Amino acid sequence: MPDVPPHAPSKINLKDYQKPSFDVETVHLDIKLFEDYAQVNSTLKMVRQTIGDIVLFGESLELLSIIMNDKALTSEHYQQEDGKLTIYEAPDEVTLDIQVRICPQTNTALEGLYMAGSGDDTMFVTQCEPEGFRKITFYPDRPDVLAIFTTRLEADKRYPTLLANGNLVEAGEVADAPERHYAIWQDPTNKPSYLFACVIADLDVLTDSYTTSEGRDVLLEVYAKSADIDKCDVGMQALKDAMKWDEVNYGRAYDLDRYMIVAVSQFNMGAMENKGLNIFNTACVLSSPETTTDARSFSVKAIIAHEYFHNWTGNRITCRDWFQLCLKEGFTVYRDQSFSADQQSSAVQRIDDVATLRAHQFAEDAGPLAHPVRPESFVEINNFYTTTVYEKGAEIVRMIANTLGPDDFRKGTDEYFRRYDGQAVTVEDFLSALSITDDKIEDFIDWYRQPGTPVVSGSQTYDSAAQTLTITLNQQTRHVKGFDAPKPLPIPVATALFDKDSGAIVAERMLLLDEATQTFVFENVASEPVVSLLRDFSAPVQLNYDYQDADLAFLLKHETNGFNRWQVTQMLVNRILLQSQGAKSSPDVYLEALAQTLPVLADDDAMLAARLLDIPSAQELASAIPQDYDPVLVKEQRDGLYQQVADKLKDQWATLYNDLPMQSYEDSAQARGIRALRNVVLDMALTANVEGAADWAQQQYDNASCMTERFGALKAMVNHQLPKANHYLTDFYKRFQANDLVIDLWFSVQAAADDVTPDVIKSLIAHTDFDWNTPNRVRSVIGAFSSQPTVLWTAEGLKMYTDVIKKLDDANPVLASRLLQVLARWNTLAEPRRQMAHEQLTDLRKNVSSKHVLESLESVLGAANS
Repeated sequence: MPDVPPHAPSKINLKDYQKPSFDVETVHLDIKLFEDYAQVNSTLKMVRQTIGDIVLFGESLELLSIIMNDKALTSEHYQQEDGKLTIYEAPDEVTLDIQVRICPQTNTALEGLYMAGSGDDTMFVTQCEPEGFRKITFYPDRPDVLAIFTTRLEADKRYPTLLANGNLVEAGEVADAPERHYAIWQDPTNKPSYLFACVIADLDVLTDSYTTSEGRDVLLEVYAKSADIDKCDVGMQALKDAMKWDEVNYGRAYDLDRYMIVAVSQFNMGAMENKGLNIFNTACVLSSPETTTDARSFSVKAIIAHEYFHNWTGNRITCRDWFQLCLKEGFTVYRDQSFSADQQSSAVQRIDDVATLRAHQFAEDAGPLAHPVRPESFVEINNFYTTTVYEKGAEIVRMIANTLGPDDFRKGTDEYFRRYDGQAVTVEDFLSALSITDDKIEDFIDWYRQPGTPVVSGSQTYDSAAQTLTITLNQQTRHVKGFDAPKPLPIPVATALFDKDSGAIVAERMLLLDEATQTFVFENVASEPVVSLLRDFSAPVQLNYDYQDADLAFLLKHETNGFNRWQVTQMLVNRILLQSQGAKSSPDVYLEALAQTLPVLADDDAMLAARLLDIPSAQELASAIPQDYDPVLVKEQRDGLYQQVADKLKDQWATLYNDLPMQSYEDSAQARGIRALRNVVLDMALTANVEGAADWAQQQYDNASCMTERFGALKAMVNHQLPKANHYLTDFYKRFQANDLVIDLWFSVQAAADDVTPDVIKSLIAHTDFDWNTPNRVRSVIGAFSSQPTVLWTAEGLKMYTDVIKKLDDANPVLASRLLQVLARWNTLAEPRRQMAHEQLTDLRKNVSSKHVLESLESVLGAANS
């Protein structure tokens, strides 16, 4: 482990949790916004819980005054140090009046209250999760302090939109300043400070209404810039769909008189579930066929639903501490995935969920940033908004739901809401409620405590005389440095037996593997079957079963579950591409099975057909290579297999493409599937050098009915370096230069191109439309570039990338840290890339200072000794 720098911040440990000495009953905030600062007056009514002084947190605040129980405090009554304000000798009941001055106009970290945009588009918004509220005023800024908030906002009338949590109780003109106005909002539900939100802006609003199952009429409002308000209909409909879905599936109705969503361009997160006032990245709420791809539009629906579902799983019941982040996020991701599965093919939704998990979370588990779903310590909690907490957390909930079955799972969630409404709780509380019908559910706690992805291996034996099939399974998880030796986990393995002659299912069972090694016996099996394991991805594990290639090809043809058909293609592909890791498969079986299956499936389920052509990303493949990873070799092998697929079906691409004609836009699962498959077929045809395919791309671009068709054609032309690619890039820019989210696509298609170079990235950063203060724009270039490891892992590419991290370290450390985490697996590189990466990361360590980046960097560099 490298020497820890002297300025390294200290860790916070789960085992050290203690209740706050004082609770807060009510909060009255008065936020007055002026030209170059804001004044925040807060009144806190506090009651003692335990012995100790009052401890408030505050960062980047100018303290003007403190009054306790009507008495002004002087410096001998308190201490302000290291982001804390400690008030001594407080009585058991306290009313604190605190005045501070802040400067949102210069707050580039996009935490607390900050300015987004410029000129006529200027707006002021908040981001308080996890610890942004302490940049607004001094407060016991922790999730287990719940209070009733009343908020008064005051600003110049050029900002007519004044929003905060809850219900509007009063608004008007400031008596002695007619050019200013105010609004007072009250949230009647207890909430932690991380759920506080306010917006001061000039926005248009799309309104609608919804009547809940309890008969409450709710005003629905989506706020956006006037130029974007016509792109809010998809989000509004998704909100109503989510409200209905939650009532039907969980019995949860909305509890306030209004529900507001605000679209903000400069936002680090995807969205934030602030009680009654959700703040969204524009990319996660704005959608129209002309400007938004199908994938992004469907993501808008899922994210709208996710934030709405937080109203109960995160807001009404919240986390006791930030170590319990998975409590609200894992459950809510599971809920939004289930909602999305009801909006499209459940198989395709499951494919999307698992593809994300394998590409990102498995890679996280395999590297130095591996951590439990519930971490045991952190320096900066922002670094733990990870796929492990979110996606793996959702998979644990899914395992529990599948183990219990739908009826008992619903009983468990009803009990959870009944027991803990209005409280801040732990993962143990969650499992306790869910275990009311099966106490073995509490055994799933080890999934939250133990890092790493289990590998489930197995084999089978068939006894023809006894007509029994015996399946032997074992589990093993790598030991992550700094944690206890891994123990066996409860792993549900959904299993089906297929008859080799008819292709029919002859038996189905959910096996529970909860020991290191177990055997499972199926009786009355007339002949040796083909076994399908981990159906619907019943557990977040890697499967290493003793399959023959012919068995996988059989399942590709006969599986009744669409997800499983995709899964066996991925198993075949990984066997082919990971030969150096011990896998030994010829591509012939895979190619032949694909050639037979794809044309038939294209007529039945175009979206699933498109996904069967998936080849694992470079990141996913890299996560399976523990050492001597050569990104150039992996790319060559991956591209080589892609070329083989394209060549194998070369004679079919023209027919398939012509059978998928462009039609007037329709937002349906079938239409989205056709568009997705057409784009894949177009790229395959160009790869196979099919005659006329370049013309197809140009015609698709010129005649496109929606962004999915137009951008799919543009991406194909750029990646295949067609002669007119630059012409169409210029046309795309001119068509959409007024739309920031579309220009993000324009940046990303160039930054992620197969022939990208560091010089291309530098030219994009130098472009007049590049904006360091807009995370979407930074991610569209730097994030897209990181998907090309053959260029990233070069001296010039890595230098350019780490220079970006240095630049963002002070201005936006949250974004800088997340970009840094992409580099976590440098230690698996083959030499000389490994030494080059180590030198550059060591140099980076000398040039950063934020605790966000330092914590991530110490973990990343620690890979050298792990």
